[in-house]
Formats: sequence, structure tokens, C-alpha cells
Amino acid sequence: MAALASLEIENLACVRGGRLVFRGLGARVEGGGLLTVEGANGSGKTSLLRLIAGLSMPQQGTVRLRTNGGGEIAEPEDRARHIGWLGHQDGVKRQLTPLEQLRFFAEFYGGTADEEATLSRVGLSTARDLPIQYLSAGQKKRLALARLQVSGRPLWLLDEPLAALDVEGKSLVADLIGAHCAAGGIAVAATHESLGIACERLHLA
Repeated sequence: MAALASLEIENLACVRGGRLVFRGLGARVEGGGLLTVEGANGSGKTSLLRLIAGLSMPQQGTVRLRTNGGGEIAEPEDRARHIGWLGHQDGVKRQLTPLEQLRFFAEFYGGTADEEATLSRVGLSTARDLPIQYLSAGQKKRLALARLQVSGRPLWLLDEPLAALDVEGKSLVADLIGAHCAAGGIAVAATHESLGIACERLHLA
């Protein structure tokens, strides 16, 4: 994982469906840091993640990544190469098994992950050869977490990472985010629930 020095958000404004969602938004997350984005439904949590990821364009403002060497990464396509995304859509092929799907993503990201060990880490060893269409919602979320692990991306954007998970699964999320940040990664999580980890908070009204 190529470490980043920081994620910087300056004077960001978001318009969705012709409605101003937020404006003047700013935040900075240093390497090894976690930022949670909180707020009511419709306050723009997911929209902010999409702006950071470059999936949407802001009405105004800038999003940039800074490398440890002092370089600046501001263009959306360039930022995308540093981002691992965990959203509401699982983005998997239902006919494949978790192991087959994870091997595909590991090759796609060009990583050197041990797919079987990664599945074990997220509690899917016994389901590794079961077609994904038979997995529960919680198991699919665990597979999405495994995909995040093999991505090797230094910036994780997490949209409601605790959704559909039981108590053990929520503890797993906290452990994985903690390990990612301890290794120098950055995480931004939109969440209604506390992750149980020390973090900076950004509240959207």
C-alpha cells in the first residue's frame, strides 16, 4: 500500500437534484487517520464520499490527496487509483463463489494478497465455495470487506460499513479499519453508528 500524507477538502459545495446539499465544507485527514461523516438522512454523507471518489463533481471547491513526497493528486481519475470503495451495492457476480470473486478482484487490483487467508480473516472460510447468491446480507458485506483488503488502496471510503452486520461483524469492521490506519492508511466512513475507534468527526446538518 502506497501511503498518503493527507486527504484535503476545501470549500466544497454539493448540489443534488437542483438542491444545495452543503457548501463551504472543509476537512483534512492525515495519513493514519479516520474521519467519520455523520448527519441525518439526506444531509449529504454519501454525496460527500462520491465527491471524494470522483464519482460526482462538486459545484465548487477542491478535493486533493497529498503524497508523502509532497506531490498533489487532484484530478478525479488520478485520485481513483488510490481509493478503495465500500458502498451499498456489492458489485459481485452471484454465480461465482467468494473465493473466485476475490481472486478476480485481487488480479484486477494487481495485488499479491492471499485470498484464502483474507476470506478467513473476514469469517467466510466455510462459505468460500458457496455461490454468492446464497450468502446472507451480512456475508456479502464481509465479502465486500475482503475485497477492500485485497485492493491495496491507501484511502478507504466506507458508506455505512456496519449495515447488515451482527455484533461480531461490527467488531471486525473496527479491527480492519484500525489495522488499515495503523499501517498509514486513511479512512473516511459515513455512518449512523459509532465505530468504536478514536477518530475525527464531521457533522453534516
